[in-house]
Amino acid sequence: MKLDVIKLDGGKAGSVELGDEIFGLEPRADILHRVVRWQRNKAQAGTHKVKTRSEVSYSTKKIYRQKGTGGARHGSRKAPIFRKGGIYKGPTPRSHAHDLPKKVRKLGLMHALSAKVKDGSLVIIENIESDGKTSSLAKQVANLGWKRALIIDGAEVNENFIRAAANIDGLDVLPSMGANVYDILKRDTLVLTKAGVEALEARLK
Repeated sequence: MKLDVIKLDGGKAGSVELGDEIFGLEPRADILHRVVRWQRNKAQAGTHKVKTRSEVSYSTKKIYRQKGTGGARHGSRKAPIFRKGGIYKGPTPRSHAHDLPKKVRKLGLMHALSAKVKDGSLVIIENIESDGKTSSLAKQVANLGWKRALIIDGAEVNENFIRAAANIDGLDVLPSMGANVYDILKRDTLVLTKAGVEALEARLK
């Protein structure tokens, strides 16, 4: 398929041919869901922790005598049945990550790119060269109508552009190797440079 290429100032810069095997798939929600779930679980800190009966601060003295009280027998105030006692089988620090086959991860990225093409929210620009000034880039972004956009460049991203984009709300920049399903789906507009298209096609073929 062919898509028009634009410049940052909104001018036309020809067209580019996109491979149907990467950008022309019918998006599958189940694959996208699996990849996003894998990404978010891998990123989860897993630092939740509660105190067990061996860790709460209480005396180890027997609460009251074993017999003759008319009540149940108890030995420790740390038991889970008491208020402020230890928690039984509570959460402990662990990794939430799980495995996902490489083929599914690769397929997920292809379906995410195809979903943006199908929605009409994929934009191809010639390059992202900038003078490093946030004000001038913010005007260009506003003129293009990008509110929540992800820009993916080639192997290396222009440092001046990164500096200019840092303080623009809703604008994120990634190199081609950083392209991932979650970030692509999270933004309203996906912007690829010509170098980014070539790098993604080389990565996914």
